Amino acid sequence: MSTESSDAVLIVDGVAVPVRVHRSARAKAYRLSLDHARGELRLSLPSRANLKRALGWAQEHEGWVRSQMARRPAQVMLRDGAAFPLEGREVRICWVEGASRVIRLEEDRLLLGGAAESVGPRVLRWLKMRAKAVLETESHEMARDHGLIVASVGIGDPRSRWASCASSGMIRYSWRLILCPPGVRRATVAHELAHLLHMDHSPAFHAAHQRILGEDPRPARNWLRTHGSALHRFVV
Repeated sequence: MSTESSDAVLIVDGVAVPVRVHRSARAKAYRLSLDHARGELRLSLPSRANLKRALGWAQEHEGWVRSQMARRPAQVMLRDGAAFPLEGREVRICWVEGASRVIRLEEDRLLLGGAAESVGPRVLRWLKMRAKAVLETESHEMARDHGLIVASVGIGDPRSRWASCASSGMIRYSWRLILCPPGVRRATVAHELAHLLHMDHSPAFHAAHQRILGEDPRPARNWLRTHGSALHRFVV
């Protein structure tokens, strides 16, 4: 059993930084982390711990918070001239006055016309549609190759995970996987398909993950650990 609230703050260089408090019966000590995408601190503590004391402990780590926030990647607005990774390669948004509203991918450019003020939302919709189409196709094809059945595939924008799989066979992915190199995306698909066989992270699960992927998934996992948080910097 766990609960969350976000009505706490820490003061860093005189500025109030929101803190999302997470209480859990499984937590044995305080733990402080930073959500780089939201610029929000996360404080985990045991369910019966004193919040005032926990916040005091967190405030003592102001220097750590400052250094972590300094490392946070700058946000990139999805608008004319902005560059972002698409399936591992850099693509630049090019708005052309008088051109069709229909978005076209031509080599390393994403071309579109229409209203200039709607470029960001339209590019975001395009990315989500592309992500769903690619992930849906790969999930069903990979599942079929290994005698598995996927009930449905959806996309979202979770902050703490790249995908999830229900015992019913429903899989939900982060649309931001379309920004990753294809090998990283496919390793994530294989990970969720392995959960159709083992709803845990046991040795049997890891063996199934590698078997479904057809190669060692650790390089892909390491790529996400190193670069994953930076994929959340692309916003509208």
